[in-house]
Amino acid sequence: MKVTVNGISMNYTLDGPASAPAVALSHSLAANLSLWDAQVSALAHRYRVLRYDIRGHGGSDAPEGAYPLAQLASDAHALLGALGIRRACFVGVSLGGMIGQLLALEHPEVLAGLVLCDTTSRVPPEARALWDERIAEVRERGLEAQVEATVGRWLTADFRERYPDVVERVRGVIRATNPDGYIGCCHAIREVDLTDRLAGIAVPTLVLVGDEDLSTPVAASQAIHERIDGSTLITLPRAAHLSNVEQPEAFNRALVAFLAKVEKTGASSA
Repeated sequence: MKVTVNGISMNYTLDGPASAPAVALSHSLAANLSLWDAQVSALAHRYRVLRYDIRGHGGSDAPEGAYPLAQLASDAHALLGALGIRRACFVGVSLGGMIGQLLALEHPEVLAGLVLCDTTSRVPPEARALWDERIAEVRERGLEAQVEATVGRWLTADFRERYPDVVERVRGVIRATNPDGYIGCCHAIREVDLTDRLAGIAVPTLVLVGDEDLSTPVAASQAIHERIDGSTLITLPRAAHLSNVEQPEAFNRALVAFLAKVEKTGASSA
């Protein structure tokens, strides 16, 4: 399904009972809403599950130019409003987690809870040149040049060996990403610097990270956890950057337990 928000057409799906508490799922760079397939089956019997393609990805529009993180957070906020979702638990992996942090800081009234997965609150200045190089490479060669390096960061070697069919699907999603959309979101990630603001997040927060995540290591999640009062940090064993794909059962257990806790407070409603 599609809806126009913030001047672009955004692609989304809704699963689960219309009257159930809402959960919004936001994916990583170079992915799309299918990243959450393993979570929908665990959630849709009890929750109204919203998945959407971030600006520049999947079936959403991909205008040229840089996408500031504030724009991506505004897209998420506008999408919730357009769909009549008053409050939701927002679950974001990687880039989606960066969006979730800013959403919690600037629009806390729409969040019943926040789940930050394999993400970071800050890209240090010395790492920005790496993002500039990646942007230049994609401009010149497209996404194909990013596929194998990205898969290597996202999934452990053991998982890649044991589940080649899943790995091939992930490769296909990366290849299908619009280069303009990829570049636009690279600019957002390049400038992320939210660490000093995290104490302002007051919604219930769960931080999840794979213990073998090299892209956004456990230390990045620890830094987030330490600054958000009352947050919970869970490290998932034998998982790299896409812990929800690599360890779906452990990920889903942690997520469902957190959602149940939030629901118990009566704060989450669509």
